[in-house]
Amino acid sequence: MGMTLDSTSPPTWVDQSTSDESALALIGGLSREYLLHHRVCPIALRGEHTIIVAVAEDVISSALDDIGLTYDRVVVTESVAGGELERLIERIANRTDRAVEITRIEASDDDLAADVRDLANQPPVIRYVNLVIREAFEAAASDIHLEATRTGLSARFRLDGVLTPAPQPPPSLHHAVVSRIKLLAELDIAERRRPQDGRIRVRLESRELDLRISTVPTMYGESVVLRLLDRGGRPIGLPELGMPPATLELMLQLARCPHGMILVTGPTGSGKTTTLYAALQSRTADAEKIITVEDPIEYQLAGITQVPVHRQAGVSFAFALRAILRQDPDVIMIGEMRDQETAEIAVQSAMTGHLVFSTLHTNDAVSAVPRLLDLGVPDYLVAATLEGVLAQRLVRRICDDCRTEYEPAPETIAAVVGRPVGRRTLWRGSGCASCRGTGYRGRLGVFELLVMSDAVKEAVMHRASRAEFRAIAVESGLRPMRLDGWSKVETGLTTIEEVVRVVQE
Repeated sequence: MGMTLDSTSPPTWVDQSTSDESALALIGGLSREYLLHHRVCPIALRGEHTIIVAVAEDVISSALDDIGLTYDRVVVTESVAGGELERLIERIANRTDRAVEITRIEASDDDLAADVRDLANQPPVIRYVNLVIREAFEAAASDIHLEATRTGLSARFRLDGVLTPAPQPPPSLHHAVVSRIKLLAELDIAERRRPQDGRIRVRLESRELDLRISTVPTMYGESVVLRLLDRGGRPIGLPELGMPPATLELMLQLARCPHGMILVTGPTGSGKTTTLYAALQSRTADAEKIITVEDPIEYQLAGITQVPVHRQAGVSFAFALRAILRQDPDVIMIGEMRDQETAEIAVQSAMTGHLVFSTLHTNDAVSAVPRLLDLGVPDYLVAATLEGVLAQRLVRRICDDCRTEYEPAPETIAAVVGRPVGRRTLWRGSGCASCRGTGYRGRLGVFELLVMSDAVKEAVMHRASRAEFRAIAVESGLRPMRLDGWSKVETGLTTIEEVVRVVQE
C-alpha cells in the first residue's frame, strides 16, 4: 500500500527537548516572515537567562538586540548555513501551528472518540503521523518507537543506535495515532490483544521508503515500532565500511573465494546485512548467478536475484534456499541462519561448489563455531566449509563540526587497550546543531576477522574449549575488536566511551 507525505520539508535540527508549548514560547510574537527577513531563529532556551539563536551569514544584527529585549535574556548565537536556518524556522513555526491545532482537537475529543476509524483519518492525526515519519527520515533515524505509557503515547527515534526524543502526540490521540498506522499497514485495527506485523510503502518527495510495522499489546495499550528502509538508498562497498587495511584485504580475498561459507556475526542492528551487500558487490554479477534470500530485501542490487521470505505463505529461509539451489546459482546469500535446517542446507551448498554468505547472532567471531555446532552441523563439515567469520559492531562517529580535545583518565584507556598506556589527548563532540546536540553524527564499524587457518580448523576438529580456541585464533592473526575500536579512538573517529559501550568482552 502506498502513502504520500505532504511536501513541507521539516528542518534537520532543533532542540529535541522543545515541546509544543516551548515552541510557542520560542517563537513568541515573532512572525515567520520576521525571522526569514532578519535571518535569525531562536532555537533553545538555556537556563533562566540565556536564549540560543541560530544566525545565517547575512543576519541583520539589530534583530539580535530585539530578541534579547523581547525575551529579556542574553543572546548566544550559533552560525548555520542559510538553508539550515530556513528549515529551523519552518520547524519552530510548524510546531507552533501543530500545538494550536492539537489543543483545538483535544477540546472536542468527546465528540470524536466514538469512532476510532474516523478519528484516525482526522487531519491532526494524519499530520502527526506524516510529521513523525518525515522527521525520522530527515534525521536519518533507523526506527520510530511509539510506546504506550501511563500518560499516553511516547515517541522516540533511534539515531545512530541510540534512542532520542521525538515529537510527542497528545495523550488523547494515543489510539488514533496507532490506528492510523495500522490502517496504512492494512492491519486489523479492532484487534488489540495480539501482536501484528505489516508494511507501509511511503513516497517522500522523490524517495521511496519501506516501513516495517510491529505492534504489541502492553499494560497501557499498543506499542508500535516502525523500521525505516530507504528503497532509494545505495549499498556501499567493502572499502567504505571502515575496516583496517589488513582486515579489508583479507575480507576481499574471502569474498572472492570460489566456494565455501563466509559468516558475518553481531547483534541486531550492527550492520551485518550492509556488510553482506558490500561483499556481494565484489563479485562479478555479469558472469555469475548470484541469488539472495532475505527478510526483508533492504536494497535492490543490480544483476542479482533477490528472493523475499514470506512466512504467511510458507516461504521460510530453508524453503526458499531449497528452491534457489535448483536455479543453478554460483553465489548464495542467506539473510540469517537461525535454525538447523537452514544451517544444514547452507553447509551442503558450500560443500557442493557454491559460495555461501550468511549471518549469525553471536557476540564475537570465535563464538560462530560453537553456534554452528549447536545448530547440528558436524565439526568436520564446519572445518571443511567455513572460510572466515567477520564479527562487527557499529560505533557513533564524532561530529566534525563540534569536535574538541580532552584528556581522559588513564584507567579508562587501559580498560579498552588491556594494558596501561599513560595519558593521551583524545577527541569528543561537544554538541551542536549539525549533530542535534549529541556530539555524534553517523556511524562506522569496528571489526574482528577470523580466518580459518589450518591451526584453527584443527582446534574445531578437536572441540577445543572457547578459551583455547580464541588463543589459537589470536596466534593465527585474529585482531580483537576492542583493539580496532581503540585505533579508531586514536585517530579521532570515535570516542573511548563509545567503544566501551559497544564492545564488551
